[in-house]
Amino acid sequence: MVRGFDLGRVGGVSVGHAEDPEGVTGVTAVLFDGASPTVVEVRGGASATYDTASLSLDSTFGRRWALFFAGGSLFGLDAARGVRLRVLERGGGHRAFRNPNVVAPVSGAALFDLPTERAAIPDYLPLGYEAARRATRGEVPIGRVGAGAGASVGKYLGRARAMHGGVGASATRLDRRGALGVLLVVNAFGAVRDPMDGRWVAGARDSRGRLVPPSSNQRPLRSETGTTIGAVVTDLPVDRTTLSRVVAMAHAGLGSVVTPYHTSTDGDVLFGVATGTSGDPAPERRPGGLADELGREAAELAVRAALAAVRTANAEP
Repeated sequence: MVRGFDLGRVGGVSVGHAEDPEGVTGVTAVLFDGASPTVVEVRGGASATYDTASLSLDSTFGRRWALFFAGGSLFGLDAARGVRLRVLERGGGHRAFRNPNVVAPVSGAALFDLPTERAAIPDYLPLGYEAARRATRGEVPIGRVGAGAGASVGKYLGRARAMHGGVGASATRLDRRGALGVLLVVNAFGAVRDPMDGRWVAGARDSRGRLVPPSSNQRPLRSETGTTIGAVVTDLPVDRTTLSRVVAMAHAGLGSVVTPYHTSTDGDVLFGVATGTSGDPAPERRPGGLADELGREAAELAVRAALAAVRTANAEP
């Protein structure tokens, strides 16, 4: 693993990873300094998500204290309770109506990294807690860590011929006195290609270890699943409608680097969050101008994050 995502560029965000003792699955937690406006866009046909329905634009309570990403498919969604416990320990959460109890809404998504043979499934609750406990600002590891520990890409010829996936991220300062970052966990059914030069970076391999690009006439050896999940986070105080447009454009960026994308067996999910810790953005010159500006940046950052994830993961011993 390498140090890769300079979170100091995005205010109000902390990230932590935790892996099971075997290092084949894990959880990544993203914590915010306060309850932050959050949206979600589910594009894949086989998603595993936690508390995402209440993030629709017409919902009443569209703020979150944390997000989590986990391996383990539906088992991984148990990480939510561990993340929430840590948020409450840190003093987060808020009272629900006039009830004296404090609640801390969190959302998340899981990817499919279950073993090919019957084996014990780890408890994702403590993994979620540990990932949240380790959450820090500044640079965090990318590659085969956290939710990306058991990730793979290029499963169109079966998982045995796939290459490693993992966690990737990228961030940038914005002209509008704020910052924007993208954190991804790449576990795609398809292959990853660099759109700048058209070269395939990761995917299925043949018997000689050579990368085999996806083709419409290929027949998978077995049914496989894949997922690219993650979050686009800005510290600008933007509304949820703007965030929704930004996330849609980030998905479009991923469509240029992951092929095929949004298949019926993918669980592709992207969240959008605005921590609002920076100053107010400059006035828009036209309606939707800020959303378009952030969306263009998010699409480019998503490409960089996806490439960083697979390059780092496959460079590790």
